[in-house]
Amino acid sequence: MEFPSPLRRGTLLRRYKRFLADVRLEDGSEATVHCPNPGSMLGVAPPGAPAWVSVSANRNRKLAMTLELVEVDGGLVAINTNNPNRIAAEAITEGRIPSLSPAAGLRREVKYGANSRIDILLESDGAPPTYVEVKNVHMMRSPGLAEFPDSVTARGAKHLRELSDVRAGGARSVMLFVVQRMDCERLRPAADLDPAYAAALRNAVDAGVETLCYDCEITTAAATLRRPLPIEL
Repeated sequence: MEFPSPLRRGTLLRRYKRFLADVRLEDGSEATVHCPNPGSMLGVAPPGAPAWVSVSANRNRKLAMTLELVEVDGGLVAINTNNPNRIAAEAITEGRIPSLSPAAGLRREVKYGANSRIDILLESDGAPPTYVEVKNVHMMRSPGLAEFPDSVTARGAKHLRELSDVRAGGARSVMLFVVQRMDCERLRPAADLDPAYAAALRNAVDAGVETLCYDCEITTAAATLRRPLPIEL
C-alpha cells in the first residue's frame, strides 16, 4: 500500500484531542495535522520524535495534512489505523496470506452482526464465506513484543463475539492483527490494559475463530504486509 502523496518530514510536537497533532516541518513552519488514530498511541507519540505527514490535494479539507509515520525505538511506525484494512486486502488479493488464498470475491465493509461491518468478506462458489476482522497494532512496551489493544476497546470485544457467532453459524471467521512496525517478533493481548478484550479473544479462539498476525515492511513510500508472527494467548 503506497502512501497517498510524497510524505513531508517533520518533528512531532504533541498529539492531543485524539485526532489532532502539531508537527514542525523541515522548513521551520508548524502545522496542526489530522491524527487518524482513536487509541492512546502509548509509546508511539513522544514529543520530539521524527514524523512524516501526507498532504491531501482536497482543498476542502479542514486539515490538509495527515500524520502517517513516527520514528520510535529506532524504526518507523505507521500510526494510521485506516491503513491495515487496505494492507490486508492488497495482501490477500496478491496471495501473500496463504491461509486466506484469493477468493472469487473480496468485499470490504459488509454489514453483519449487530450494527457492525466486517472488514473483509471472502466469498467463493461452493464454500462457506470467510469473515476477516482486521486490527491495527503498533504498541511495543517490551522489546520484540507487540501488544493489542493500547486502550480499552469495547468495540473490539464486540467484534470478537460477532466472529464467534458467524463461526457457530457455519462460516469461517478470522481475526487478523496487522503490526505496523518492523521490530516485533510476537503478539500478545495487553491484558493489563483491557482484561475484557484478552478474555474475549481467548473465548473466541475456543469458539473456533482463527487468529493470524503479520507485521509490515514500513518505508516512507509504502506499508506492505511482510511476515507472520506467533500469537501468545
